[in-house]
Amino acid sequence: MVLTIQQILLKHWGYSSFRPLQEEIIQSVLDGKDTLALLPTGGGKSVCFQVPALALDGICVVISPLIALMKDQVDNLKKRGIPAAAIHSGMHPDEIDIILGNCRFGNTKLLYISPERLATGKMRESLKQMKVNLLAVDEAHCVSQWGYDFRPPYLQIANIRSLLPGTPVLALTATATPRVVKDIQQKLDFKRENAFQKSFERKNLTYLVFKEEDKFKRLLKIVNRVKGSGIIYVRNRRQTKDIADFLQKNKISADFYHAGLDSKTRDQRQSAWINEDKRIIVSTNAFGMGIDKPNVRLVIHLDLPDSIEAYFQEAGRAGRDEKRAYAVLLYETADILDSRHNLELSYPELKTIRDVYQALGNYFQLPVGMGKDLQFDFDLAAFAGQYNFQPVIVFNCLKFLEKEGFVMLTEGIHHPSKIYIKAGKEELYRYQVEHESFDHFIKTMLRSYSGILSGFVNFSEPELARRSNLSIEKVVGNLNHLVKLQILDYIPQTDKPQVIFMQERLDSRDLSISHENYRDRFKDAERRLEKMTAYVEKTNKCRSQALLAYFGESDTKRCGMCDVCIERNKMSLNEMEFDSIVSKIKPVLKISPCSLDDIIIAADPIHEDKVIRVIQWLVDNEKIILDSAQRYRWRVLND
Repeated sequence: MVLTIQQILLKHWGYSSFRPLQEEIIQSVLDGKDTLALLPTGGGKSVCFQVPALALDGICVVISPLIALMKDQVDNLKKRGIPAAAIHSGMHPDEIDIILGNCRFGNTKLLYISPERLATGKMRESLKQMKVNLLAVDEAHCVSQWGYDFRPPYLQIANIRSLLPGTPVLALTATATPRVVKDIQQKLDFKRENAFQKSFERKNLTYLVFKEEDKFKRLLKIVNRVKGSGIIYVRNRRQTKDIADFLQKNKISADFYHAGLDSKTRDQRQSAWINEDKRIIVSTNAFGMGIDKPNVRLVIHLDLPDSIEAYFQEAGRAGRDEKRAYAVLLYETADILDSRHNLELSYPELKTIRDVYQALGNYFQLPVGMGKDLQFDFDLAAFAGQYNFQPVIVFNCLKFLEKEGFVMLTEGIHHPSKIYIKAGKEELYRYQVEHESFDHFIKTMLRSYSGILSGFVNFSEPELARRSNLSIEKVVGNLNHLVKLQILDYIPQTDKPQVIFMQERLDSRDLSISHENYRDRFKDAERRLEKMTAYVEKTNKCRSQALLAYFGESDTKRCGMCDVCIERNKMSLNEMEFDSIVSKIKPVLKISPCSLDDIIIAADPIHEDKVIRVIQWLVDNEKIILDSAQRYRWRVLND
């Protein structure tokens, strides 16, 4: 029986109806149309490609830049009974071959791949042999050079469309300016423009910005006043612990999280917060992506984000249940100077980037012309110390090299040990007969791990040691011996950060990084930081209106709840009265300076007390200025 999209939603997700725009986006895809979906953080983007993947015959290929997010989504889909798999850089070649074989001939419905994977010949050939029903591009702003996280490998997506004639593209993003919206559709070769955009307005989310020298005092006051779960974002790892300790000393349940913790600790702390064993999590921006916790009441930023896009996405993790929530940003003048300094650190000199790349190849003893797809456990601090680099410079160089497609730096994600017996049944039986000392060990593996003959399975070395009555050292020795004989493949567990070479190692002199590209990227980042700075410093426009205007929504109303609106509300004027007074006095003040009496006359018949309150607000918020002759004039001519 063929299920409708509503029945699929109910069966696998338990929802009786779609969220706003989801159904229209899905229907557009089912009609075979290239589609761009712009839904705010928490707006249910994944369902927009997962439901049509199940409704259509064939497989949906999902392109995503984040390995951790891929793993989470695949795990969640499997829990819902949906066959899914992920291929990303650094996987064992046999593991990739098995997954691709299942996608070609099995019942896999969703395949997640990184954009870098598209460039490989094996993937291109495999895609031609699959029945791809949909190409979904997650974090689609990465395809645009005007987007805040442009990644050149995303440009490969358009190149594979010729391999999949008739397959529609669904691009999804939570943050895109009008310029980026247009650019995404062009870069992905949309047959015609077709964008569905839900307003980014979050009526239940109150945005507050406070200039505050004593941030800890204000932080404590906010956390005590707003009940429920919260996230506090800071820029560096040391701060996460310091602030969590401060909150704990003040009897607030809190913990800290950052990418430098081992994966087991990160998982435990994330789970404790999700399950509300801990109320507050203090984190770098490594936290929050892909986490489904709708009842977050509070998101606080104690440092200035690099862009409005990043801020909007992080702040948007509050109040996904559509109940009242708060996004608070605390800043001081020094933060603006620090942000500029951090921007400059994020763009090391090209010579430094080449030096780090050269040292990286030497560190792993990798010859020039070798290394494509090889992965290495990476201790950033040890590497920086050995070559006398500052750790922050190394990190920023690697992130730049990653965006250029030369290497990838992964955070420490827990990968359990895996094993796969690839020898055929006859070959395996013959080996057992000829090597009696291994017979019991192999039989134990076959009994313990179903599916071990057809693909990689997760296992634990200590558990296998217990079952086979051997020491852990002996188990590992046996496994490595069988690997040499090509009886099986064995991938030991790891949770360390890794460097993966996306191309063969180049001589650093041949490392092609365009000066123009480098300069343009810096200028774009600089422009985004300036917009972020303007957002926190300006107090003359509703916070919600300012954010929405950045994303191209100009015809919006004041929220009435942000710090700017609260100040305006203190005048005891409603919005209609305020706007009426401004509409009367603004044209007059734009023509020439006026005295207070002239302005009151211009606003007639409105009572002068109300006019004076509006004038005072406009002066306080630098919309009009008072000169030495006690005459008022409009300050910003184009506003």
